[in-house]
Amino acid sequence: MIFGVFMDKQDKAILELIQTDATLAIGELADKIGISKSACWRRVQKLEQEGVIRARVALLDPAKVNLPLTVYISVRTNQHNEQWSSSFQAVTDQLPGVLEVYRMSGDLDYLIKAVVEGMQGFDRLYKELIAADLFDVSSSFVMETMKQTSALPLHAA
Repeated sequence: MIFGVFMDKQDKAILELIQTDATLAIGELADKIGISKSACWRRVQKLEQEGVIRARVALLDPAKVNLPLTVYISVRTNQHNEQWSSSFQAVTDQLPGVLEVYRMSGDLDYLIKAVVEGMQGFDRLYKELIAADLFDVSSSFVMETMKQTSALPLHAA
């Protein structure tokens, strides 16, 4: 049991399968796991209601939608208060190229992952991002993606 959600091997099997292909029909899932369709449907609904399954989405190739450049932006601030944090979140929320924003421990305060059209796209993003009154910004550009997955390992569940 993790955080109050009990999962048996059939729940884990469902999660493994839909992390690989969320388009699988309930009947296909049920057949692959070896349970009835209705039992499979109830399990999927339970996993959705408990928030284990947050969403079922399509993963797009950024380069094929003209977003070939991935950038990680490191942000440090000298304003550690709720007002600044809310303002920063409002700025990042409205930037469509920003995919992920994390508040970090250590020397770095925030880490942002974004996709852009290229250097000109990054420059536009940067100019919009600094509206959040940042203290220090550093960017690193992805030269090669060596591994990328959205599938979580379920051995700990």
